[in-house]
Amino acid sequence: MPDPRSAKGPSKAAPSKPAPSKPAAEGAVGESIRRKAFRILGLPAVAALFARDPGRVERLFFDDRMKEKVGSYCAGLAQARKVYRLLPAEEMEKVAGTPLHGGVVAVAAPRPVLPLDIDEAARWAAAGEPLMILDGVGNPHNLGAIVRTCAFFGINRLVLSDHAEQALPSEAAYRVAEGGFEYVTLYQLPRFAQSLRHLRAHYRIVGTALGDHPDPATVLPAAAGGNANPKPAALILGNEEIGLPAPTLQACNQLVTLRGSGQVQSLNVSATAAILVHALAAPGAATPGDRRA
Repeated sequence: MPDPRSAKGPSKAAPSKPAPSKPAAEGAVGESIRRKAFRILGLPAVAALFARDPGRVERLFFDDRMKEKVGSYCAGLAQARKVYRLLPAEEMEKVAGTPLHGGVVAVAAPRPVLPLDIDEAARWAAAGEPLMILDGVGNPHNLGAIVRTCAFFGINRLVLSDHAEQALPSEAAYRVAEGGFEYVTLYQLPRFAQSLRHLRAHYRIVGTALGDHPDPATVLPAAAGGNANPKPAALILGNEEIGLPAPTLQACNQLVTLRGSGQVQSLNVSATAAILVHALAAPGAATPGDRRA
């Protein structure tokens, strides 16, 4: 491993602290998002970043317990003439902005949030690939947890609405996703309710709501009910407090309700997503596998 104290300047120089992170999309969608670097914490997320797109990494900081595990990353950064540093615990906490950094921090640009093209979505639908859609999920921790769930089950595309409350990629979301953002491509759909009506030509638009609606397991899989559905499902989850807006509900082909014991009204949206994404990715529902759109 290259000497972590020798890269880009003297070892005793204090590392610059990255500016506080704002949500990456901040009213913009597309390649410009890539320019807003922020901190990615913990070995799972950093390892996924280096495995998928190491060129995005600008700087790497780590403590003594991670020294051997990040050796190959340091070698690559040394070749690219980029900064890496072995830091004492107190400096690591300052760089990370939290004591919960897992021993390693990469400063990197997030992957871009891409505008969703309906024609491209039609090709995914023709291949039988389901979609996960969020409309107003505002908590960045919930976004990160849902991205992690999608990556785990192989649903590698996630569509975000233009809802004013919709969370976008951020340091907090990346921290919770544990590397999931490197495998799940995010899209944003403008004029959301209107665009859903165009998406209906290719997908069964399935919304979640409280009430007397069918169980998701009977609706979401491509082979639900024992018969192959002609269109894959596009599942929509709504805001943590108010659910899906009325225009979104009206644009759905069908609504589903996840029922429990009745002792509490509902689950956290990320817990609901974990159950429903499992159903969405059930046998008979083709997934895009390990490829980027």
